[in-house]
Amino acid sequence: MALFDLPLDELREYRSESVEPEDFDSFWSKTLQEAREHDLDARFEPVDTGLSTVQVYDVTFAGFGGHPVKGWLRLPAGAREPLPLVVEFIGYGGGRGLPHENLLWASTGRAHFMMDTRGQGSAWGAGGGTADPVGAAPAYPGFMTRGIDAPENYYYRRVLTDAVRAVEAARSHPLTDAGRTVALGASQGGGITIAVGGLVPDLVAVAPDVPFLCDFPRAATLTDRHPYREIGLYLKTHRGRTEEALRTLSYFDGVHFAARGRAPAFFSAALEDQTCPPSTVFAAFNAWTHDEKAIEVYDFNDHEGGGPFHEAAKLDWLRSHA
Repeated sequence: MALFDLPLDELREYRSESVEPEDFDSFWSKTLQEAREHDLDARFEPVDTGLSTVQVYDVTFAGFGGHPVKGWLRLPAGAREPLPLVVEFIGYGGGRGLPHENLLWASTGRAHFMMDTRGQGSAWGAGGGTADPVGAAPAYPGFMTRGIDAPENYYYRRVLTDAVRAVEAARSHPLTDAGRTVALGASQGGGITIAVGGLVPDLVAVAPDVPFLCDFPRAATLTDRHPYREIGLYLKTHRGRTEEALRTLSYFDGVHFAARGRAPAFFSAALEDQTCPPSTVFAAFNAWTHDEKAIEVYDFNDHEGGGPFHEAAKLDWLRSHA
């Protein structure tokens, strides 16, 4: 599909109609407080990968509910002093993969922590290793409607809590510099990045690429591509639950996390993106509150966005931040 969303000049002014819950901040404060009642218990086990320039650690830490969450920590081989830290979150359906993958950020001389996404890792890539032991009410296949009956039960409450704890776990390693922490990711990873940017007050930068999990009221009705389509297919069967579902989703909408963004931000959007429509991305970007923010727009791209071109842009942008 060619251009299907708002014109670019309108995208730059677009504001979401998502309604922020009155107890948004208290909901997340309580959620994170409950998670922190569990010992973080971050463990870093060296992995023999055969790599000579990067040292990899198999990480386990306690996320939501104290549940074990996996990750990889990659460091430049021979690191002796604390390094700037990049914490990365993964796209929908993917897992942390194999230890020798994703070497870009460690190759820049930074520490790189990649969080596994609970329950995912079986749709693409080389798999994941983190279970989601929490059950849910009836849902449409996928992750978008698991626990959508109430914010306390929703799947992404667990994932976003894991993400905040992932930052804490990564920062606990002696070779990472907590004061120079960046969060980034693409698609679902971009949406998680925005949430972390709103929940962790002292990041030095965030870089969400073509982010998912933003402006749910528009996304669920604008595109018929999955994963957003899971919401519509659930409501197609569960008639009359739209208001209930949108209320739950409002606690997880990137637009509301963006309104609490306290770090410089570098977004990307693609104007032919049917998976994460550009208006939903701009909804979060336009709501981002930090004065230093920029968005790279890829006119004729779908959900691949800028690909390696945007990686190069991020490498350049992050030089002045971490």
